[in-house]
Amino acid sequence: MALSDKDIDRLRQQLLKRREQLRWVVHDTLLESKREDFVDLAGQVHDAAEESFADLLAGVNLAHLDREVKELADIEAALQRISAGTYGECVDCGTDIVLARLDAYPTAKRCQPCQARREDSKRGGRDATPSL
Repeated sequence: MALSDKDIDRLRQQLLKRREQLRWVVHDTLLESKREDFVDLAGQVHDAAEESFADLLAGVNLAHLDREVKELADIEAALQRISAGTYGECVDCGTDIVLARLDAYPTAKRCQPCQARREDSKRGGRDATPSL
């Protein structure tokens, strides 16, 4: 079942709102990293434990920023699919993505079965259940 115009408008507004939030998060993170200047922090450490902690802080900051930038790219791609009239269609098989999935994950570009296959192939067919 194709999405209604009302559903698409609602999801577009969610995407635009989240895009704006992420832009501010990225902006603030970049400003914060300039103020903290992790390079200076790493240069001020006096032992291996302090150096490891400084490296950890820098790594956490970069990982957080990377995740936010990737989400922004996903949002931009979803907005482009809306503009192209292909939003809500699976990029792999062309079937409709169910509304419940888009409500939970508005940037989804694959239907659940195709996404599951993709994740399974990335794992090399291994079970996703954590082992002890």
